[in-house]
Amino acid sequence: MATRKETAAFIRKQLGDELRFSVKPMFGEFALYADGKPVAFICDDQLFVKILPESAALEGRCEHAPAYPGSKDYYLVPEDMITGDRKLPAMLLRMAEVLPAPKQRKRKG
Repeated sequence: MATRKETAAFIRKQLGDELRFSVKPMFGEFALYADGKPVAFICDDQLFVKILPESAALEGRCEHAPAYPGSKDYYLVPEDMITGDRKLPAMLLRMAEVLPAPKQRKRKG
């Protein structure tokens, strides 16, 4: 089941700062970026946050689940945390600080 564009837009809006957060389509689903770095996926209309030391605050509050068949586990963030946890955006930005920049694709031609 592919994620609806409305769901991706809703999650992005809940995070606030449009200059620091963005979503990009990816194989019928979406990647969530903080400061240009992928920190989560939006799959099957649900938010999956990477499991990192910087996201440890989600441990015990979110279940672990694969974002898509064959993927490693992520934190599956429930909707009430997306809409009500004001610490979530700051945590995602902290994650972006430690993640490497995405590799630049070589242009063909």
